[in-house]
Amino acid sequence: MARNSVRTAVAVVVLALALTGGAVVLGGGGGDGGGAARSVSGGVSAAAPFEGLRGGDLDRGVDALRAHLRDRPEDFTSWAVLGTAYVEQARTRGDPALYTAADRALDRSLKLRGGNDAALAGRAAVAAARHDFRGALRYATEALAENPYSERALASRIDALVELGRYDEASRAADEADARRPGIPVFTRYAYVRELRGDVATARRVLERALDGASAPGDVAYVATSLGQLAWRQGRYGDALRHCEAALRADRAYLPALECRARTRAARGDTGAAVAGLREVVDRQPLPGPLVALGELYEARGDMKRAREQYRLVDAWVSLARANGVEPDLDVALASADHGDAATALRAARAEWGRRETVHTADALAWALHVNGRDAEALRYARRATATGFREAVFLYHRGMIEQASGHTGSARRSLRSALDLNRAFSPLGAREARATLRRLDGGAP
Repeated sequence: MARNSVRTAVAVVVLALALTGGAVVLGGGGGDGGGAARSVSGGVSAAAPFEGLRGGDLDRGVDALRAHLRDRPEDFTSWAVLGTAYVEQARTRGDPALYTAADRALDRSLKLRGGNDAALAGRAAVAAARHDFRGALRYATEALAENPYSERALASRIDALVELGRYDEASRAADEADARRPGIPVFTRYAYVRELRGDVATARRVLERALDGASAPGDVAYVATSLGQLAWRQGRYGDALRHCEAALRADRAYLPALECRARTRAARGDTGAAVAGLREVVDRQPLPGPLVALGELYEARGDMKRAREQYRLVDAWVSLARANGVEPDLDVALASADHGDAATALRAARAEWGRRETVHTADALAWALHVNGRDAEALRYARRATATGFREAVFLYHRGMIEQASGHTGSARRSLRSALDLNRAFSPLGAREARATLRRLDGGAP
């Protein structure tokens, strides 16, 4: 009896472990609410049972789940939770090989209980992680047909619509999710949808509300980092550092906060601390974004040997990603355009644009066309990348450089100044080139 009680306790604890608020939300069954939450619009919604208590040690949670399932292999919900946990583990480690383990766990859950919403929502998470956003949308829709209050599925549907460039639908999905399951995973997505439309004030307000309601360390770290990243994109470096430090007080090892802090320190001229911070990130999670950021810091200091080492690691990650079913063409396009082969960048950007027409893929295709000398064609995509109102300095920089190359001097000045006014140190190399180009155009430093 004691042994059975221990097993039951372990199962309960496992379901409450790990998985930070915005990245992966554990799926659960239906039923009636465990309390109420206040939506962004101010209404109170009766919530279905919370589908995953967050804020624990992810690796410990996975180990405990596996031990539980050795004794209770018929527990379909725990198989679904394990599969979703593997997705989060893959994200935090930068290891796409774990998606195969996620597939196996989710398959097992669905064989035990066909059509259960937790496993379908997990499938949506795997598909999104592999950049199969149409698949993610399909699985999220199937999960919501089983359980309209599935927090994971509601969040995944927003993610998929955003990543497919279907922004009006994403906005409606965010409103619906806010009405059904207001909470941190939905709030953070609601905020990003608003930011994509240029409504930075609402995005900030929603994230601040989410942070006020966060209590678990994982939730605090996630939301505070989201605020820090938003502040960074707007060039508000003091706010960005403040939010990143708050995130790291909650979780001193939270990699997105460490990366955001390092980028902000670089922007403020503290290059040594920025390099040390990014080295810590890439040592634990060698993903293209921080690898390129670190490489550019080295390059800006004239250390091309170390810079090239980081750029080569991007190629290694791409090979690993492809081997595990991830489609990394957007990463390939961006990294290759600036630090690799121009023809490779254009092939990858065209392939990604063929799958999804987002502001990010429009920007990547515009820049790839530019580095291949096709500026007239590039300008159409650069304009599309900036058409929604999304305030991203890199997009404005790319547009300005393309306008300059295609003879639109006045527009180029405006775009480049807008990039630097928004975020004066958006990139160690790009910001420097923007200033140099402006000096050539009008003879004065911005």
